[in-house]
Amino acid sequence: MSKVQVTYDGVQHCTAVAEGTGKSITAGAGKEYGGTGEELSPIAMVGSSLGCCMLLAMGTLAVRDGLNISGAIVDVEVSLTKDPLFRIGAISLLFRMPQRYSEQDQMKLERAAEMCPIKPSFHPDIPLSVQFEYSTMS
Repeated sequence: MSKVQVTYDGVQHCTAVAEGTGKSITAGAGKEYGGTGEELSPIAMVGSSLGCCMLLAMGTLAVRDGLNISGAIVDVEVSLTKDPLFRIGAISLLFRMPQRYSEQDQMKLERAAEMCPIKPSFHPDIPLSVQFEYSTMS
């Protein structure tokens, strides 16, 4: 179980602190919503959390199988919809891998990413697009 305490700090800004570690992150509203736009928004954090979860799932496999995925990057784009509600409409993730791997290892890495427990938590009405690019420089 994961426990986090979130405090509203005022002026469209919050701080979240993880129980046990005391590590914190801050979130804020964008300027269009009365915030300063200096922090990640909660919507950006949803996409970031999904990307992190998928990379960490891949990392677990990489450690087990002796693969190096250090330097892997995921570009995340979260789009919103206003109809019928103002909500997340779609999330696109582009994984840019630092090198080419064997076809079998690429399949295992991509399957590991799919095992992230956050990914199936999204409602089926929210399309999740996941693509992988493997560097030609290795």
